[in-house]
Amino acid sequence: MQPRNMSMSGVVDLAAVKSAGEAKQKAEQARAEAARTGQAPASGARLVFDVDEAGFQQDVLQRSTEVPVVIDFWAEWCEPCKQLGPLLERLAGEYAGKFVLAKIDVDANQMLFQQFGVQGIPAVFAVVAGQPIPLFQGAAPESQIRQVLDQLVQAAEQQFGIVGAPVDPQAAGEAEQEAEAPAPAGPYDALLEAANQALDSGDLGGAVQAYKNVLNDDPANPEAKLGLAQAELLRRVQDLDPQAVRKEAAENPADVPAQIRAADLDLVGGHVEDAFGRLVDAVKRSAGDDREAARLRLLELFEVIGAEDPRVTAARTALARVLF
Repeated sequence: MQPRNMSMSGVVDLAAVKSAGEAKQKAEQARAEAARTGQAPASGARLVFDVDEAGFQQDVLQRSTEVPVVIDFWAEWCEPCKQLGPLLERLAGEYAGKFVLAKIDVDANQMLFQQFGVQGIPAVFAVVAGQPIPLFQGAAPESQIRQVLDQLVQAAEQQFGIVGAPVDPQAAGEAEQEAEAPAPAGPYDALLEAANQALDSGDLGGAVQAYKNVLNDDPANPEAKLGLAQAELLRRVQDLDPQAVRKEAAENPADVPAQIRAADLDLVGGHVEDAFGRLVDAVKRSAGDDREAARLRLLELFEVIGAEDPRVTAARTALARVLF
């Protein structure tokens, strides 16, 4: 297993990913919220950790639905690994939660080494939404590695809305100490209550505007983001004829706008997996603006259900399969 020089060709073209302004904005808001509250990512504050075959499912695949996971395949006898490993660890600290670094000793984990098809070490892969992405093999200048990592982080945000939260060990420790203290009333409690009342009463236009008013001043407010996603969904479907929409979608499987309308109705009706599956299929079948519209609507519906829901995790993985 002799190392080869790094090659930027042959890897997934992360730089070619289309921009997605809405998903990017959500990612930035998630970062801002984490920075404001001092919270670590849901999967824990470890930025660098060792992984073996037994823990791969939880430590890499499951975590990759929350934050990009970079994998460093290394061995004790590999001299280039001793140069690359510390560099990747330092960069994981500098990126502060935008990705996490999983280190896999190939001598102790031959099955993982073979499953990834590694030809030589050091070799660096990423996993996003459960999908492996080859990044590079061999040693490389730090500037090139940063470029690859930037593209990885951008692709995870734009394509899947997957974003890590900034990790500051000192802030995380302070947040843990303060966790037992009662949280002070937020500055938007009255506005949120009014928005919630408007939503409950069916005043969807008023609810949408009220939630937007909160987000204008506090873009990362999680309650306002969830409420806005729900209100906008209900407003989209309130004037639809369910029977006509479903008939149109059934008769025109390639009509992406029709599939998007049907997916909204699926979700409102409680058929979450059907809604997600319909939009994943629409992304798979379409191209250009239609494909982007289906992908963005799927990300919006993820917001309604919540990132922690296992149905969202499964749909993210399915989306990754059709995009990559």
